[in-house]
Amino acid sequence: MKLFNTLTRQKDEFVPITPGEVKMYSCGPTVYNFFHVGNARPFIVFDLLRRYFEYRGYKVEFVQNFTDIDDKVIAKANEEGVTYDVIADRYIKEYYVDAEGLGIRRATLHPRATETMDAIIGIIQKLIDKGHAYAAPNGDVYFRTKSDPEYGKLCHQPLEDLQAGARISVGEQKEDPMDFAVWKAAKPGEPSWDAPWGKGRPGWHIECSAMVNKYLGQTIDIHGGGLDLTFPHHENEIAQSECANGCTFANYWVHNGFLTIDNEKMSKSKGNFFMVREAAQAFGYETIRMFMLSAHYRTPLNYSEESLRMNKASLERLYEARNNMEFRISKAPDGGMSPEEAEKLAALGAYKQKFIDAMDDDLNTADALSAVFELTREVNGYMAAHQDATAAFLTAAHALFMELTGVLGIAQRREEAADPDAEKIEALIAQRAAAKKNKDFAEADRIRDELAGMGVTIKDTRQGTQWSRA
Repeated sequence: MKLFNTLTRQKDEFVPITPGEVKMYSCGPTVYNFFHVGNARPFIVFDLLRRYFEYRGYKVEFVQNFTDIDDKVIAKANEEGVTYDVIADRYIKEYYVDAEGLGIRRATLHPRATETMDAIIGIIQKLIDKGHAYAAPNGDVYFRTKSDPEYGKLCHQPLEDLQAGARISVGEQKEDPMDFAVWKAAKPGEPSWDAPWGKGRPGWHIECSAMVNKYLGQTIDIHGGGLDLTFPHHENEIAQSECANGCTFANYWVHNGFLTIDNEKMSKSKGNFFMVREAAQAFGYETIRMFMLSAHYRTPLNYSEESLRMNKASLERLYEARNNMEFRISKAPDGGMSPEEAEKLAALGAYKQKFIDAMDDDLNTADALSAVFELTREVNGYMAAHQDATAAFLTAAHALFMELTGVLGIAQRREEAADPDAEKIEALIAQRAAAKKNKDFAEADRIRDELAGMGVTIKDTRQGTQWSRA
């Protein structure tokens, strides 16, 4: 498998530190609000990467954090007159609601910054002891950027170019404009924690380094996030981690492209964003996931209602194919596969290989989806031409379909409960069949219209009448 590594600017063959195991970290949300559709892209991408590694037989340790103490969290708490943890608890709970809707499985661990304070303080102390960080007179602690000769290697810019835009803000007591805070001194009315250099709270960048160290080790296989985190967040993570530990922080850096609206990056600061919750109410959570998978994760993806409608239609075609297979299985004759069916099933394996080849090529979901739709068309065509297809063949074809769509996290959903009108629907279908047998076509049409009024779509096949909710 090859992954595009931001550090090397090329597709690198993935070679894990420990054979058969993957240690992954991806930056999670700052929990002060619902997350928007742009935020959803990295969450879906790294869920997919984790799923694919597991599909290929790897044991994956995946950590995704919650930033639960931050200027935005504190501002939201002050606005509502509550403590920061009330805000954090609320939006972590809401994150899980939306993430589950999007088919995002929970990480191995979801640590909070406030639960990792011991590790944060420990790594800051290590940086101070090694001369890579210093406590300012006002109680802030800064990373001494010029102490790291490799600073800028992730964003591929020399320190001189990066320094051109650096400034010292009012109240900061830095040695150099490029230095960044790893600890912020306590302010009146803000939550704070005790540390050897004074009460305060961690800077944003240091929390991720501390969580990686505490839960995954000093060197991990993959660190991921959105492209916007490359600089300064991930650049600063590398600098402080490698200066503290004296070893490589992450072997592969994987970044997804922006989600745009009218070719501008979607962000809360620009006001051009849609909450996942809102988009899901209009199009469904799974449609959003399908939309994200429709393009390669590194390419910009433009959000529009038209794109969501197209992906909703594509998703419905997959569900229709799945339901058709399951209906045919329920009506198919027993017995083993015929030689022709065995040959056909072996030929369908080419689509699985095409799927794997696409995913091995830097997680190319667009080509992987193409393989799934080609498989679907092939199975649909075979079922149409072979009304006597055996349950053995149909079950094997269905299993292959579910296997590949399962890796992508789509077309897996089931109704949580039986349709409350199922008994009535089945009775109406039986009445319609009897009316057709008696050549009472007016009554058969009337029953079809009644079913349509209930939101039920019916399809007559040689195996019987198949129904589904419209």
